Amino acid sequence: MSKTQFRILTAICGLVGCIILITSFIINPAPPSTDTITQLIVFGNEHHNIILMAGWLQTVGTLLLVLFAIAIVHVAGATTRFSGWFTMFGGIVLMMVSVIEVIFYINFLTSTVSTLLENLNLIRAVQHAFSMVAAPIIFLPLGTVILGSRVLPQVFGYLALLLGVAFSIFGMVCLFGPFQYVVDYLAMGQGGWWLLAAITLLVQKETT
Repeated sequence: MSKTQFRILTAICGLVGCIILITSFIINPAPPSTDTITQLIVFGNEHHNIILMAGWLQTVGTLLLVLFAIAIVHVAGATTRFSGWFTMFGGIVLMMVSVIEVIFYINFLTSTVSTLLENLNLIRAVQHAFSMVAAPIIFLPLGTVILGSRVLPQVFGYLALLLGVAFSIFGMVCLFGPFQYVVDYLAMGQGGWWLLAAITLLVQKETT
């Protein structure tokens, strides 16, 4: 496979992964916070198939984005640098957090009255882990990789570092205050980052 073909395949992974992941979040319904346990069980039964589909899309979308990040490391020639290794480690952590969250989605669908609230709390805990650890641990080193190469415009490196720092700060702050909406905005911002990075890699001329 030529370098150009590899870059195109990498960009396609990023594009498809981002679209699939965003779709999973759009179609995955959240139960009303005021529902009783009985109503939550009914909610799970009514949305059983769509929750399963959203979980599958989230897993596949995250996998493609992790592959995109690792491919960026490869194209940048950073596979032997600390930042490159750290990015790959961050991809593993991100993938694990996403899979665990999806497992709890599936577990929610089989919950009983005695286990339902526990499963919901586990889902929220994993979502906190994403903002505190998984997002920063991939964006910070990936931003460093981009800044140390010409694989993407430097602005993507700076934005990745900014996202990593912001996720680290607000991921912790949200544990002690009602600031989840900030993390939600950051999540939308990181979706835009993945999408624009993939498009840029696809259309720009090869410089590395």
